[in-house]
Amino acid sequence: MSYDPPRPAGRLLLTPEDKEAPARADRLRRLGLGERTEPALDAFADGLAELTAAPYAMVNFIDENRQFFAGLHLPAIDPFVKGDGTAPEFGRTLPRDHGFCPHVVVRRKALVLEDVCDYPRFAGNPVVDEFGIRSYLGAPLIDRTGMVLGTICVIDVAPRPWGRPGLETIKSAAAGLVARLERREADGLPVL
Repeated sequence: MSYDPPRPAGRLLLTPEDKEAPARADRLRRLGLGERTEPALDAFADGLAELTAAPYAMVNFIDENRQFFAGLHLPAIDPFVKGDGTAPEFGRTLPRDHGFCPHVVVRRKALVLEDVCDYPRFAGNPVVDEFGIRSYLGAPLIDRTGMVLGTICVIDVAPRPWGRPGLETIKSAAAGLVARLERREADGLPVL
């Protein structure tokens, strides 16, 4: 008889299981998304940040192991300084157990967190301490096949009253980006 100690209630247990990840990764490969930065998606993220007045915006494609920000908007001056006096370094990838986009993908619907610290499930996420994230607004990118390709999101280092206007804005922007991706695919053009 073997003994398996109980697993701690760490972040791995808080990240939802994503049964569609292999099929999504295959669809993303066929579309040519999720492996390289896309200037058009960076421009989309810039516009989303401007529209919502958020310091950070992303177009995020998620596979079995990681998140990839094919579109990314960062502020000119980072608004968060860690306890050691340094600013965090945002890259183009994150593990699946970081952030809130994996929840949006599995839930298949938008997520509004005006203050992540109000939700114990989300307050313990590594991005809260590592990047100072305090608010999140994200929506899934659901294509014509019903596959959730990823998300678009905006985040801030301060609580934000996104409310219904924020929810409608992010959902509308997600629908617009999906329509744009599908038009390009239907025309036989590279997706972006």
